[in-house]
Amino acid sequence: MWKCPSLLLAALLMTTPTVPAQAVDPAEKPIEVRLEQAPPARGALLPAQSEQAERSRKAAAKAGPATPRQSAHIVRTGDTLRRIAARHGVRVADLRKWNRLGRNYRPQVDGLLRLTAPATPLPAWRTRTETVTATEANGDPAKQCPVPTADLRRIWVRYLDYQGVARNGSLIMHRSLVAPTQRAFAALYHWRFPIMVMQPAAVNMPGLTDKSVLTSGYECRYVAGTTTWSQHSYGRAIDVNPRQNPMIRGTYPNHTYLDPPNSATWLARDRFWPGMVHADGAVRAFTTNGFAWGGRWTTLKDYMHFSTTDR
Repeated sequence: MWKCPSLLLAALLMTTPTVPAQAVDPAEKPIEVRLEQAPPARGALLPAQSEQAERSRKAAAKAGPATPRQSAHIVRTGDTLRRIAARHGVRVADLRKWNRLGRNYRPQVDGLLRLTAPATPLPAWRTRTETVTATEANGDPAKQCPVPTADLRRIWVRYLDYQGVARNGSLIMHRSLVAPTQRAFAALYHWRFPIMVMQPAAVNMPGLTDKSVLTSGYECRYVAGTTTWSQHSYGRAIDVNPRQNPMIRGTYPNHTYLDPPNSATWLARDRFWPGMVHADGAVRAFTTNGFAWGGRWTTLKDYMHFSTTDR
């Protein structure tokens, strides 16, 4: 059965990240996100309003093209509602209204705040679980994997994609980690943290061919370049937005391994771009629920990776 918290959240909007000054391969540029806007109010203008609108139109045409206003703010360390409002020329009261923020709300790092009125409210967060077959989990029922299929569960969670659309996605995890996984994704949704795509990809991102960008859990495989079972093979690890949170072995640009490829742009971890995780931000959704973060490792950095075994 679905579980529905009573809190309804405001719809998400995203900004277009600034591309680094150095030359960047087009495949490595941060994703530009265009999201829904509230429709204009209907109704005829009064004559005086029509005259004012015409004068404004002529003045705007004379001034030239305007700089597009940002539609959302990515919360970074040290942000307050006052600072965010002042930076974007909006009122604190409007930020609270557009995002349905309570009086005691504090901005959550890596989350997003709308800078415009939403077209529709954000749906309530939802989750449910179901059992899986060996074919669903492994693709091949005869494949030898370290955890019985009976110990796995498919966890459905509602998440926000990069168009601000609330979608139903799933990942497979060990049955003992259902509740911690649900709590982590509930926090991300509450913070309006965007997730690029989750399964089923055919529904959530039709035409996707690069499955390396999936936020996912269980996968029966070895650690890359070894014959050691990955923690994903036990259903005890989650990868979040791999493109925006890559794994690197060695120091960039002289690294020996980067996964996924074409993700070097996001190795500058002092930036706050859509989908990136930081220690005082989205990372906390997992670490407060029993997961360790690969971004704290020393021999390599795996910014996407969260596991209950710290491996």
